[in-house]
Amino acid sequence: MIGILLALTGLILASIPAAMFVGNLRLFLPPTRPRDPAAAPPRVSLLIPARDEETAIAAAIQTGLASRDVDLEVVVLDDHSTDQTAAIVTDWAAQDQRVRLISGRELPAGWNGKQFACAQLAQSARHERLVFIDADVRLEPDALARLIAHQDATGAALLSAFPHQVTGTWLERWLIPMMHFILLGFLPIARMRQSRNPAYAAGCGQLFLTARADYQAAGTHEVIRGSRHDGLKLPAAYRRAGLATDIVDGTRIASCRMYRGAGQVVRGLLKNASEGIASPRLIIPFSALLLGGSLLPWITLVGSILERSPVAFSISLVALALAHLPRALAAQRFRQSWFGVLCHTPAVVSFVALQWVALFNSLSGRQVAWRGRS
Repeated sequence: MIGILLALTGLILASIPAAMFVGNLRLFLPPTRPRDPAAAPPRVSLLIPARDEETAIAAAIQTGLASRDVDLEVVVLDDHSTDQTAAIVTDWAAQDQRVRLISGRELPAGWNGKQFACAQLAQSARHERLVFIDADVRLEPDALARLIAHQDATGAALLSAFPHQVTGTWLERWLIPMMHFILLGFLPIARMRQSRNPAYAAGCGQLFLTARADYQAAGTHEVIRGSRHDGLKLPAAYRRAGLATDIVDGTRIASCRMYRGAGQVVRGLLKNASEGIASPRLIIPFSALLLGGSLLPWITLVGSILERSPVAFSISLVALALAHLPRALAAQRFRQSWFGVLCHTPAVVSFVALQWVALFNSLSGRQVAWRGRS
């Protein structure tokens, strides 16, 4: 009887993100609305913070300059790079007058490097539409026009797109897709769009679109100056100012390889986890939900075999199917790794373990260095 009850518990916990994920897929759509051909091209500043990005910055500029149906400038801030980042941007600026390079000021106390860089970029922007991207984001030619048309249609003051996440190594394929699993498995998107409550804040720090007036009304990046998690904190700041935020599927309009190799994946997930799930308020319920819905069905499956309980065995199989359903749907919809689907359970266990490590780091005052800064 206990085995059946545990199997049912695993089934219920696996059903929650599966049902939420399926429902959210209908709402998490790409920005497909075309630009009005009769309207003047919108003027947009593409803003790129760059610190030691010599291997990435040229492609970011090149794909940005290929944008269609917009009046564009590309502004890159060199944040005290020790490599050839500034020289590469200077060469591009010499070839195309739409490109500008600015040098970052010294980082003030209490500021995160990226947030300070973005604040300086916004001050230097000449156009009213501001698009912040990371240096490893590659835009499709119609990306900016479609995002702006979508923003105009929905009225979102801050629009964030989740690019296609390019993964190379095995740990990237395990853990990077957890971004979509957590987002669509636990965020009620319909409720998010009906509410301005900061509790429903969501976004991807790789690609943000806003208007200067809304950006200033929300307090600019200064209100999140000490944060590393702009994907959550910037939308929350807009919502606290009474402004709407929204998210879209950016698989068709942009791509990004966030991390390269296991070391970067681990450090990348640890560096800002304490501002998300790895907080004392969230880590216990999320650990129970994630492990209960992915690991527990395997345990009850083995137990059902040992106890020769066909009922518990059947329930566990259904629970496992539901546990893997979101990752399978994501692999098909967002072009994610099928290897990651097969390894969903160890991926969840690894992800939860990293959240606990991040919490202990935070409580002990240890910080993870990133780009030479902690």
